[in-house]
Amino acid sequence: MNPVGPVVLATLFSIVLAEKSPRLKFTVQESARFHFSKPENYMTVYHQHGSDVLYVGGQGVIYMLTFTHKGVQDTQIPVATDENANRTCRSRSGPHHSQLECDNFITVIEKVNDTFVVCGTNAGSPQCWLLVNKTELIEIPETEQKSPPSEISPPFPSHRSVSLSADGSLYSALSAVSKQSGSIRRTYSSNKLLKTESKWLLDPQFAGAAVIPAAHKHNEEIYFFFSEVNKSAALDEEPYRARVGRICMSDDGGIKSVLPDSWTTFLKARVMCGIGSTPQQYNNIRRAFVLTAQHRTGVIYGLFSNAWHRTVVCAYSVEEIDGAFAHSRLKGYNIPLSGHRPGMCASKNNTAAQNPKTLGVMMNHPEIEDVIWPVGGGPLELPTDDHFTHIVADTVRAVNDEHYSIIYLGTEQGKVLKVLHTSEEAFIISQYSLFHNEGPIINMAIDPQKGHLYVGTAMEIQRLQLADCNRYGDSCRECILSRDPYCGWDQARRKCMAIPADYDIATGGFLQSLDQSNASDCGGSTAVKKRRTVPKEVQMEKDGPVLLPCPVRSYHATYLWEKDNCIKHYPCTITGSSCVLAPTPDLPLKEGVFRCMALEGGLKQEVVSYRLVFNGGPLPTSPASTLGLSVLLAAAGFWLV
Repeated sequence: MNPVGPVVLATLFSIVLAEKSPRLKFTVQESARFHFSKPENYMTVYHQHGSDVLYVGGQGVIYMLTFTHKGVQDTQIPVATDENANRTCRSRSGPHHSQLECDNFITVIEKVNDTFVVCGTNAGSPQCWLLVNKTELIEIPETEQKSPPSEISPPFPSHRSVSLSADGSLYSALSAVSKQSGSIRRTYSSNKLLKTESKWLLDPQFAGAAVIPAAHKHNEEIYFFFSEVNKSAALDEEPYRARVGRICMSDDGGIKSVLPDSWTTFLKARVMCGIGSTPQQYNNIRRAFVLTAQHRTGVIYGLFSNAWHRTVVCAYSVEEIDGAFAHSRLKGYNIPLSGHRPGMCASKNNTAAQNPKTLGVMMNHPEIEDVIWPVGGGPLELPTDDHFTHIVADTVRAVNDEHYSIIYLGTEQGKVLKVLHTSEEAFIISQYSLFHNEGPIINMAIDPQKGHLYVGTAMEIQRLQLADCNRYGDSCRECILSRDPYCGWDQARRKCMAIPADYDIATGGFLQSLDQSNASDCGGSTAVKKRRTVPKEVQMEKDGPVLLPCPVRSYHATYLWEKDNCIKHYPCTITGSSCVLAPTPDLPLKEGVFRCMALEGGLKQEVVSYRLVFNGGPLPTSPASTLGLSVLLAAAGFWLV
C-alpha cells in the first residue's frame, strides 16, 4: 500500500478546517446604519421588541435612533456632567480610572412599567433621571427616589454592571471595584428593596441577567451570571470562578432579626466551561444570553475566557440548573433538610419560609454543592482564531415544527458570526463584515419579533435582517445548503425566502435541511449537476504568467479546475475570496477552456470559465469578451464575493 502523500494530507487538513469555518462570508453595508460623530467606547443599549427605535447611551448623550429601510433618524439628548463632580474626579484619577472617564457616561437605560429610568456615571458620582416625552430628562421626584444612584450605576464606565427591568421593578448588579464589594439589588420598585449580603459574593464581575419564567408567578426567578475571585487559587490556577446566582422575584426579605433587608432566596452555583476535569477550563464568564420558554425550560449561552484571553461559548440547560438549585445539598451544611427548603421560592403567606432557622441556614450557606456542566460536555466547536466580544441568540421554529437555536457572535475584528446550534453540532452559517473601520463589537441587541439584529462598534450602529435569505443564491440547493432556519425554499415561487410567522406545517410548501448539509430534498437526481457558464477569452504570451481567479462563494465547498471536458484537473488555491488556478511543472498551461468547479453536498456547479488563447492564436470574437493579463491579476486579489 502506498503511503498517504503530503498533498493528500494537506487537502484533508484543509477540508477539516473549512468545515469548522464560516460557510459563507459577506461584506455588508446596510442602509440602516448610524455613524457616531465621536467614538463611543462605552455603550449602553435599550431596545423594546417590536420597535424600530434603539436607545444608545454614550458619553454625555443619549441617542434615540429610529431605523427605517431607507436609513436612520437620530435625536440626541445631551446629559451634562456636574462641574463639581468633574473637578473632584480629575483630582482623584488613579489606578481604577483615568481622566478620560471623568464625564457622564450613560450606564442604565431601562423601562420600568411605563417609566424610563436613566443613570450615568456623572464623573464618579452617579446620578439618575427619568426620561419623559421621549427626549426630556428630569430629576427623579423625592417621592419616587428609591435607592441612591450609586447602587444603580457604577461610578465609571469601565466598571461592569448589569441592569434588568422585570415585573415593574429594576434589578441592579454592580461588579466589585476598589472598596466596593459588589452586589445584587432591587433598586427601583414598589416592592421592598433588597440586597445581597457582602459575604455571599467574592469580588463579583457581572456578565448578564435574565428572567426565568414559571407556571406560577411567585415561582418566577432571575438568574445572574458572574465571575468571582478564586481566593484559594495556587500560582498555576485560574484566578476566577464562573457562577450562576438566582433570586425569586417574589422575595420580600427576611424578618427583623434575620436578613431584614436582604434576599432570602439567593443561591449560587459553580459553572464549568471546559472539557471534563481537564485543565482546559474557561473560568471567566464575560457575557451571557438566555433563551427561555415557559415553565423553566430553555438554554443559556455563556461567553467565557481563560487566562490567555482565548474565548469560547458554552451552552447550559435551564432545566438542569433549576433542578440543581431545587435538589442539591448546600455547601458546608450536612444536616438533612426538612420542611421548606432554604432558598426556594414561596408565596407571601408561606410562614415556613420565614422561619428563623431556615433563614439562618440561607444566610450562612448560599452556595450549592452541585456543579453546572455544559450541554455536550464542553465548549461549542467554533473557530479558534476569533476573539469573541458579545453574544445574543434566538429560537427559531423550522418547517419540521422543531425549534433551533441561532447564535450571533460579535468579534474583536468587528465581524459577526451567525451560528446554527443543533443537538449535534455548531454550524457557522455565515460571517458578516459590517464596518468601514474595523473595531471590536461593543454591543448587540436582537429583536425576534421584528426580525432585526442591531450591532454596534465605537463608531457605528448597523441593523441587519435575521432572515437575509436573498444572500444564499437563486437555486433550491444553494438555499438548503445554507442551513439557516429562518429561510427555506419556497416551492411555489421558486425562491429562497423567509419562513412566514403563520406558516402551516400541514400545508407545507417550504423545504429545509437543518440537521445536516443535504440538498437531495430539492428533487431530481442527487448526482453531480453542472451549470454552464460562457467562457471569457484570455490572451497571453506563450511563456508568460497568468492567474485565473474563481470567486469563492461557499468556504465549505471543494474547488477545482477542469480543462477541456475533464481530461485534466488543476488544483485551486484559495486566496482571500478567490480560488486561483496557477500552473505547475506537471501541468503547464495550454490553450483551451478552463472551468472552475465547486463541489458541495452532492452539488457540482460551474462557477466561472475562461478560454485561454496564446498571442498569435485565433482572434477573439469581440474586444469586450477578452480579459487581459493585468485585469486577471487584479481580479485575483480583489474579487468580491
